[in-house]
Amino acid sequence: MPEISTAERAGVGSDGHPRPTEDHIALLDQAILVLDGATSPSPDLPPGGWYAALLRDQLANELRADPQEDLGAALANAITAVAKAHDLRPGHSPSSTVSVLRWNDSEVEALVLADSPIVAFGQFGTDVVSDDRLISLRNNRLLQTGTDVRRRRNAADGFWVAEADPSAAHRAVRRSWPRADVDAVLIATDGVAIGVDEYRLFDWPEVLRLAKNKGPEAVLDAVRAAENGDPHAVRWPRAKRHDDQVLVVADFAR
Repeated sequence: MPEISTAERAGVGSDGHPRPTEDHIALLDQAILVLDGATSPSPDLPPGGWYAALLRDQLANELRADPQEDLGAALANAITAVAKAHDLRPGHSPSSTVSVLRWNDSEVEALVLADSPIVAFGQFGTDVVSDDRLISLRNNRLLQTGTDVRRRRNAADGFWVAEADPSAAHRAVRRSWPRADVDAVLIATDGVAIGVDEYRLFDWPEVLRLAKNKGPEAVLDAVRAAENGDPHAVRWPRAKRHDDQVLVVADFAR
C-alpha cells in the first residue's frame, strides 16, 4: 500500500464568487479516483460537480465489487448507471474528467479521460499520462461557446469526457507499469496542472519534490500565489481567477 497524501481547495465561479468545489476524490483499498466536474456550458444543465460526485460514487462501487475489473469497462458501467438513474441524455448532460490509479502486487495502471493528468515517477523516468484533446481544441480556439462544446464533446473531431455516453470510457488514455519500477505517482486536476503546463512555475519532478518536502498544499499555494499576482488574467488568460484544485501523491517507495 503506497503512502497517500492529498490536498484540495475550492476555486471560484466564472463570476468570481466562491462556490463549492467540483473536484472529487475517492481513496479505495487499491485505487484512487479523481474527478473534475466541468462547469456546465449552459444554465439548463445540472452542475458538473453534482455529476462528478455521483459518478465517483458509482465508479467506486464498481471497483469495490470487482477490484480487478477492466478500468474502461468499470467506467462505462458507472456512466451508464448514473445516466439511467438520472435520465441523462448524451449531448445534453453535465460532464466530468476521470482519472483512476490502481495497483496490485505486480502492476500499477492508470486511466485518464479528459484533462486531469496522472504522472508516474520511477525506473523509467517521468511518465505523464495526459489527454490533450480538449486542450488542443481550446488552443485552436475551436471552443468558443457552449454550443461548440456540446457539438465536439464525445465526437470524433472533438474530445472525450464522462457524461451520458458510456463509449467515451473506451477512449480514455491508458498506461501501466511494473509495480517494482514505480516510486511515486501524482494525480492532479487542471487547477494544479496549469501551474506546470501554462504558468511554467515548475515541472512535474519539481512538483513531486515540493509535495514530498512541504506537503501537497504547498503546490496549491504556489499556483494560487501566481494567480493572485495576475488578478485580471492578463499574463495568463483564463475563465476563472482560481479553478478548483486537487493534488494526490501516492508514494510507492515507502
